This record gives sequence, structure tokens and C-alpha cells, in this order.
Amino acid sequence: MVDCPILQFVSPYAFEAMQKVDVVCLAALSDPELRLLLPCLVRMALCAPADQSQSWAQDKKLILRLLSGVEAVNSIVALLSVDFHALEQDANKEQQLRHKLGGGSGESILVSQLQHGLTLEFEHSDSPRRLRLVLSELLAIMNKVAESNGEFFFKSSELFESPVYLEEAADVLCILQAELPSLLPIVDVAEALLHVKNGAWFLCLLVANVSDSFNEVCRGLIKNGERQDEESFGGRRRTEALRHLCKMNPSQALRVRGMVVEECHLPGLGVALTLDHTKNESSEDGVSDLVCFVSGLLLGTNGKVRTWFGTFIRNGQQRKRETIGSVLWQMRRQLLLELMGILPTVRSTHIREEADADMEPNVSVYSGLKEEHVVKASALLRLYCALMGIAGLKPTDEEAEQLLQLMTSRPPATPAGVRFVSLSFCMLLAFSTLVSTPEQEQLMVMWLSWMIKEEAYFESTSGVSASFGEMLLLVAMYFHSNQLSAIIDLVCSTLGMKIVIKPSSLSRMKTIFTQEIFTEQVVTAHAVRVAVTSNLSANITGFLPIHCIYQLLRSRSFTKHKVSIKDWIYRQLCQSSTPLHPQLLPLIDVYINSILTPASKSNPEATNQPITEEEILNVFQGLTGGENSRLNQHYGITAQLLVLYYVLSYEEAILASSKTLAAMQRKPKSYSSALMDQIPIKYLIRQAQGLQQELGGLHSALLRLLATNYPHLCIVDDWICEEHITGTDTLLRRMLLTDAAKKHSPKQLQDAFSVLQENHTQALQILEHLTLLSAGELIPYAEALTSNMNRLLYPGIPRRILQTVNRLWMALNTVMPRRLWVMTVNALQPSVKMVRQQKYTQKDLMIDPLIVLRCDQRVHRCPPLMDVTLHMLNGYLLASKAYLSAHLKETADQDIRPSQNNLMGLEATEVTREELKNALLAAQDSAAVQILLEICLPMEEEKSLGGSSGRLLKSIPGSAFSSPRKKQPEEEEEGEKEEDSLLCNLREVQCLICCLLHQMFIADPNIAKLVHFQGYPCELLALTVAGIPSMHICLDFIPELIAQPELEKQIFAIQLLSYLCIQYALPKSLSVARLAINVMGTLLTVLTEPKRYTFFAPTLPCLVSFCQAFPPLYEDIMSLLTQIGQVCASDVATETRDFDPIITRLQQLKEKPYERTKLPKEPPYKTGVGDASSLDPNVQLCQCIENTFIEIINMSVNGV
Repeated sequence: MVDCPILQFVSPYAFEAMQKVDVVCLAALSDPELRLLLPCLVRMALCAPADQSQSWAQDKKLILRLLSGVEAVNSIVALLSVDFHALEQDANKEQQLRHKLGGGSGESILVSQLQHGLTLEFEHSDSPRRLRLVLSELLAIMNKVAESNGEFFFKSSELFESPVYLEEAADVLCILQAELPSLLPIVDVAEALLHVKNGAWFLCLLVANVSDSFNEVCRGLIKNGERQDEESFGGRRRTEALRHLCKMNPSQALRVRGMVVEECHLPGLGVALTLDHTKNESSEDGVSDLVCFVSGLLLGTNGKVRTWFGTFIRNGQQRKRETIGSVLWQMRRQLLLELMGILPTVRSTHIREEADADMEPNVSVYSGLKEEHVVKASALLRLYCALMGIAGLKPTDEEAEQLLQLMTSRPPATPAGVRFVSLSFCMLLAFSTLVSTPEQEQLMVMWLSWMIKEEAYFESTSGVSASFGEMLLLVAMYFHSNQLSAIIDLVCSTLGMKIVIKPSSLSRMKTIFTQEIFTEQVVTAHAVRVAVTSNLSANITGFLPIHCIYQLLRSRSFTKHKVSIKDWIYRQLCQSSTPLHPQLLPLIDVYINSILTPASKSNPEATNQPITEEEILNVFQGLTGGENSRLNQHYGITAQLLVLYYVLSYEEAILASSKTLAAMQRKPKSYSSALMDQIPIKYLIRQAQGLQQELGGLHSALLRLLATNYPHLCIVDDWICEEHITGTDTLLRRMLLTDAAKKHSPKQLQDAFSVLQENHTQALQILEHLTLLSAGELIPYAEALTSNMNRLLYPGIPRRILQTVNRLWMALNTVMPRRLWVMTVNALQPSVKMVRQQKYTQKDLMIDPLIVLRCDQRVHRCPPLMDVTLHMLNGYLLASKAYLSAHLKETADQDIRPSQNNLMGLEATEVTREELKNALLAAQDSAAVQILLEICLPMEEEKSLGGSSGRLLKSIPGSAFSSPRKKQPEEEEEGEKEEDSLLCNLREVQCLICCLLHQMFIADPNIAKLVHFQGYPCELLALTVAGIPSMHICLDFIPELIAQPELEKQIFAIQLLSYLCIQYALPKSLSVARLAINVMGTLLTVLTEPKRYTFFAPTLPCLVSFCQAFPPLYEDIMSLLTQIGQVCASDVATETRDFDPIITRLQQLKEKPYERTKLPKEPPYKTGVGDASSLDPNVQLCQCIENTFIEIINMSVNGV
């Protein structure tokens, strides 16, 4: 600005008129203003326009009339008459010559030898020579700029400095740029003008005459500018020129400021433009543009911009001479003026000890901030925090004094006032250096005391739950526990910025808090009296009482000072709602830890008290079932889920720390099983599943606790059933629910069951209507449904009723599984037990899950009820595992007492108890499997009627019991009847049992191994191999089973293998089959005569299956059969019996197997041949061998 103090710049009014080509406004300009725009106006009037409209023709006439009275127009017209094409050619030649000879050459094609200086030459020259003089000078400057590599220089030029010829030189410059735009790009010309005196004035005139180039010129100058403009002379000149341009076109000033931020160049220009804009603002109460702009730079998300502007602040402070003219000084002065403008006007710096006794309690001796200034004050505080914490601004004494005055002022009780107090408090913590004198420290202490006193009033008046009182309490707790890093995080979080705070700077504040304001006992006593947050949810932000209680629990302050916190936590859990507040789960976890773990070893009784069972049951009141259960609920689902999480976590924590507690000789009270039975866990989990988004991590945490402690409530089939029950089909069914269906009561259902023998229709109608209800609405009917299940076992009950009851039971199982299982087990007891009124409890069934299978025998042939029974059995087997594991942990003190001083003894005892538990579980599971397999066997009456078990065995192709011969027509008809008879209750029960066994074998393959080592009737092998898909795992342990010394296990292994080879013809099966054949050959040489028959009689038919599955084994099997026959024949020969015919026939079968004409249709033992020797085991074995030969030959001839 000092270059051209007396020069007249283009006014904003004139520039806007040029932009809009408003001829009327141009005519209103004064002669000096119009003189600056003549180059553009003359070209506009003389050049052929692109706009041929009538309106422009009229405007052009007005322009010509306007120019007619101006004398300088003639010289401009003369300039436009020059041959610019020739001029451009000469200029290009001069550029090439300068490039060839070097920039310092004095040779010039545009201008010949000058007789005088540039000024005199310009004065004496005509228009063409004037153009050449200015062009030559301008090109020289532009070339030097290009060669300077960004280093700024100042070029002295008479042509651009003489005040007499500035206007003529400007006219020539504008005409040259307009006529030779390719030779003189306007951005390059603008860059060159910065290096001469009066460059800003020339630049403004140039842009004013080419008004549409404003943004292009500004962006080019900013892009080529310095990152820190205040540091260099060139940067200040560039900033000055751009400020002149923006003053000429103020409407684009903020856009130019945006370019500055975008390019991260010329920060001083951005601040200067903001200051210029702020001076023109009319609003006084709102937040100024300067505060918003600087706050946006320092608190925005762009780290590059934040670093760039922070460097500007730091560099500005490092300069020794902080002149009034610097942009940084102007910015700080403006901010200070704004701060002082909102300070309370009636404010005394004198610290009064006490207020007058007759003053109102809520009126301070200090006048407070005006309500309309609170938001602006908060914005100023955050800005100064950012300037000092991020940009490194060091406040002056005046700034520090005024900031402290503002921070310790008393705002009105509004939400904005609460926010202001919180910001002020955190700023005091972050920048404790603002408090430097004893008077200022006393002022701060009085202000903190005022905060404590007014906290309740602010909260009640402002309606904000998260008041600054909780923050005070929280900071006090952090100071007491020396968690300075937590205080720093709290301050940064409240201020909304990450600033560096040294923990050492908090030492004085720590002393004030812990010794003068908040002692630890005061903090603890005050925290318990703080009211809980009503309807606490994630929507309530800020620092709440729950944060304070959480920190006090972590530091064990309540137990140290013997303050009970149980009631406060219970009330807060009950006052919670969705979306779940993120601090609730950590609060429960740390509360549970404070119950189980003493605060110190010296005082093991210093623990908190757990929530009582009565209080827990009170939360779940109304959920245990009943007609008006929904009306009886006093607490929301959030409170119920939180209390459930507390109970489950508490029980898990006791089990996890059982050894530690036993070593400390502490046994915290565990919640009774009766309490756990009354909590509808599954119902609550199902409710939580639909609220996963609002509950945060609570749903997943509950699932984890269930999977660990209640695995029987996490059965996969139940989840799949729930998806089916809650699907679209259910919604469609509910649309069919009529008012009449809703009126059915449990009493009506009981009455319908009582007359079920005589009237099936009434019960079926009610049951069908109940299927339209949701699972929760079915809870009141559970008692009537289960207690009458024994009535469904009588003959003649329609299958539809049984299936409907099954559906209703499965629906109830999704909301009340544990209570439902107990009621069902008791209802399905045999009639003898019902007379004795023996009722099992949940604990009884977990200790002995096999009670489930001691039901009425008729259940075993009722598939819908058997499905229910198997579901309960699977659940109780899982529950028993969890129960025994928990029992093992609960009784850990029994091992510690006798061997407290012997660690090795402790480990040995623990291993033994763990092994005993695993052995018990294995015996329990295997017993269940054996009972289920026994159920699959047909009863005596079913055998007499031709039960399906034998037919199932025969129906498996290739089994040892199947006949390969073709069926006669009579046999085919009989087979069709057999297939029809397979669709019976026994077959359906077998399928259900096989499904459960498959799940058990997959869950624990050791069960399958144990059961098969125990063995079971061979009649069931066809069923288990075909019906249990996971039976292929038996191939892994069959070699081990064959190696057992007991002959029965070896026989069972080979029979099992024969079925597995047919079902799973795998390479592994082939290798195991080879092993079995080799073992049979080996046993042939070692077994005695009685054992030989016992072993080979049942295993020889298995060789047929081996041949059917694996034809390559044919030779080995034939050789084995011949060896067995030879051994048997030799034994017979020693008894002087002629057995040669049989041996001859066997040999013939081996050598010529396809000559079947000589083979009898039936084996000799069937036709009565050899009756005299049929009792001889060797003879019988030979007959078995012959039969096996025939089966193999028939199979190979007829095909598999």
C-alpha cells in the first residue's frame, strides 16, 4: 500500500458496472473514475461486437456519447490503430534473440538504440513506439521472473514509476494485453507487475479493464505465492496486491479466501481478507466471521491446513519486531476487542470474601454474561484454546487477564451456559499458566466454589442432564487417583481438540482440588447423593453421574470409606432406556469386581454389597406369565436386560475367581437356582435380538454369557425354529386371527383336554387358534398344555392334534424353555409315578438328564411327543455339562484346604476331579445313546406284527441279510406291503433318534467311539449306518476296535465295517476292509474250535458286503474262505468222517465259479442234507462258507 498512496484505484461501484456493462452506472462515474476504464470502453466502442442485438446497439451509442467528451480517448484510438500482427512478430523475434544471447543482452528488435531515458523516449514517441517501449520493458521483466526460480526481486523501471505518465503507461499496458493475449497471458503479466513500483495499481487497472479475468488472476497469484507471506517482502507485496483486488471486487473476497485455504498459501492474506470482511459486518451479538474462519482452520479435519496456519502463528511470534501493521497483530487485536466487548460491564476486580447477607442466594456479587453473548463467549474460548494449544500462541499479559476474566464470569442457567462453564473449566485445566498471581488464583477458587454451589440450580433450571457438576466430581476423582492422563483426555474431549498438556502443569490444580475443594471422602459422600440420570441413554451426551460413580468404583473409594453404592447402581440400571449408554456395561463390570475383590489385602471385608434377590425379582415382575403380564411390568426391557447381564456376569465372575476366593477364604453369596429359574432368560434374549442396533454390545455380551453358562439355551435348532416362528408366514397367520380366537382362555383349553377322548374337535379348534398367537402370548397356556400331554398318549388321538401340540410346544420353547421342560418331564411320567406325585425340579434334571427318558413307554411310539422328549434330552445333557463344570469350580475350596502348602498336590487333585467329571459325562452321554438305540428296537408286539426293523435291514442293498435273487410276483407283492409298513411310528421315531445321535456324534466324536466300543445289538447296525450321516467317523477307530482282545468286539467291528463299506465306498474303507480280512486270516490260525465257530459264523456274511463294495478283494476273500473250509475239513477228518464231498464242492466253486448248473438252489443245511453231522460246529461252519460262496457268486453274476 505504500507504493501508491496518492493514486486512485478503481472503486467497487465502477468495477461492478464494468462487470455488468451497466452503461447507466458507467455514465454516473466521475471523470477520474472513468479515466481508469477508458482502454476497455474504447475497444468496446470501436471493435465489432459479437452481440448484434438492438439493446447493445443503444448501449454502444451511449458509450460513444460518454467517450466523446474525453480528450484521452484520441490517444487510445491511436494505440488501437497500430499493426499488432507485426508488433507480435517483432516481439517473438526479440524473445528468441534474448533466449539465444542470454537475458542480460542489450540488443532489442522492438526498440532501437535509445537516445534518452525511457521516460523521455515515451514522452517523445508516437503510439507505435510507445507500444514497443512498454512491451519491451514488460517482456524483460517477465523473462526475469521466469528465470528467478521463485526468488523475489524488485525491478526499478522509470516507465512504471513516473507519476506523470502512469495513466498513459496503463493505457498502453491494457491495450497490449487485450490485443496480444497469447504473447502476454494475463496471469504472467500480473506476476510481473508485482516486481515493479505501483504494481498493485497497474494490476487493478488491468483487471478492471478485463473484468472477467478476476478469478483467474487471483488464483494464479495465490498459486505462485509463498506458503508464509508475512516472512518475505515478496509475500507482503503479493498480499497487498490481492487485497487491493478484493477491495475492488468485495463480493469475491471470501471466494479468494477459499482459494488461499485450498492452496495453503498466503495465510496473512486469508486473515487480512477476513479482517476486512469483519469490519463491514453489522452483527455484534453473533459469532464474528474472524472467529469462525480461524476456528475452522485450526479445528477442522484437514491436518495440512492446521499445520500451515499454525506455522503462520508461530513464525509471526518469532519476529522480533511485532509491528502494528502485521496481519497477526491486527488479528490478535481484533479478537481481544471482541472478547472485551462481551465481558460483563459491571465487573469489579476486587475479591469479596462473602456476599451480603441480605442478597438472594442465587444472585452473585459479580454480574454475569448476557444470555445473547454466551455462545459467542464459548466460541472465543475454544478459539483461544486452539490458538494456544495447537498454534502455539503465547498470550500477552493483557490477553491472559481478559481471558481469565471471561472464563470466571457467571453465565445464565441455560444449556449454552452449562456448555460455557464446562469449556471454561477445561481451559483452566489445560492452560494453568493463565493463573499467575495469588489474586487470580483466589478468583479461580471462588469461581470453582460457585460451580459446586450452583450446579444443582443450573441442572434444574437449564434442563440439561449432563451438568458441569459431574465433570467437577470426575476431575476430583481423577486427581485423587492420580490419573492425570485421564484428566488430559477429559479436557481434550470436552474442548473438542487434541492439545498437548504436560502432566506437571496440573500439579497446582491437583493441590487445590484434593486439599481445598474436594477431599476424597467429600467426593465419595457427594457422589452417592447425586441423583441418577432419568431415562439414561446414549442420546444424553456429556459427563454424567455415571461417569463419576464408575471412576470411584475403579479407585475403590466407596469400599475405602464404607459408603454403600448398591442402591444407586440399582436405581440407575432401572432408569435406563435405549439406545444403551456406553458406560453402563463397564459400570456393571467394575461393580461386580468391587463385590468380589477386596480393596486391600489388609482388609478383606472391604467390598461392596451385591444386589439382593428381591430387588432382582422386582425388575422381572410380570414376565413370569399370566393373562395381564404386560400390564404388570414396571420396568422397561433395557432395565431387565441390564439386570440380567449383571446376574449372569456376577455368577460367571464367581466361578472364574473361585480358586482365588477359596485361597482368601472368602465365599461371596451366589444367587440361588430358584432365582435363576424365575428369570425368563430366553424371552429376554429374544427381545434383545430385535433391538441389537439400540443395545450396542449388550446383545452379543449376553450371548457370550449364555454360551458359557447356559449352553442348553443356545441350541442351534432353537435359533432356526425362532427364525421360522418370527418369519413372514407368522405375520400372515396373525392377520387371520379373529376376535373369537383371542378369547380362548387357559381354562377353556383345560376343559377341552378333559373331554379329549369323546370330543376331538373342540381341542383341535382351540389349539389351531393358539398357533396364531405369538410365543409370548402363549405363556399363560403353557401349564394347561403340558399338564395334559399324558392324555395325548391314549389310542385314537388324531395325528393333527399331536402335531399342533408339538408346534405350540416348540413356540413356547423359544421364550420359556427351562420352566417348560420341567413341566413337560413331570407331565410325561409313567402313570405309577403320577400316583406317587413325584415332581422333578430343574436341578434334579440337570444332575440326572436320563430322567427325561424314564417317561411313559407310549411316548416312545408317539413321534410328535418323542420329538419333544429328544429336544429336552439334548438340552439337559448340555445343561448337565455346564452344571458339573460350575460345581467343580464352586467346590474348589475342598481341594485347597487339605493341600494349601502343597501346590503339586493341588494340581494332582484338580486333575483327578476334572477326570472324574469327564468320565461321568461320558458315561451319561453313552447311557443316553444306548437307551435311544434300545428304543429303536421293535417291541414284542411289533415283532409279531412284522415290525419294520428287520425290513429296514433287508431293504439296504448289499447287506448281509439281503437276497440277491430275483423276486417272484408273490414276493414283489409282499415287498410292496413291507414298504407300506415302513411308514409307521417306529420308523419315524428311529429317524428322530438318528438325527439326535448325528448331532451328538458331530459335537463330540468320542461319544461315537465310546458307544461302539461298548457295542449294541447288531440288528441296529443297518439302521445306524444308514440313518446317522456321521457314522463314517467310525472308520477312524475300527482298527483299534478289531485289535481288542474280546471276541465280541471283534465280531461287532467287522459287522459294522461291512455296512460302512457299502455306505461309504472310500479308499479308507478299502484299507480297513483289507485289515479286517487279514485279521480274520490270522484268527483262523489261533482260535480254538469252539471260538472259531463263534467268530466266523456271524462274520462270514460280512465278506459278501466287502466283495460288493470292493471287487478287488474278491481273490483275497475266496482264498480266505477256502482256508477256513480246509481247516474245518481237516478237523472233521480227524473225527473219521467223510467230508470230501463238501471240500470238493468248495474247490469247484473257487476254480469254476460260473458253472452254476451244478449248484443247488438252496444250501444243504436248508434242504436237510447232512442231518447227522449238522450239530457239529465244523460242519455248520462249512455250510456257512458254502452259503457265502453262493452269495458272492450270485452277486458277481447278477451285478451289484
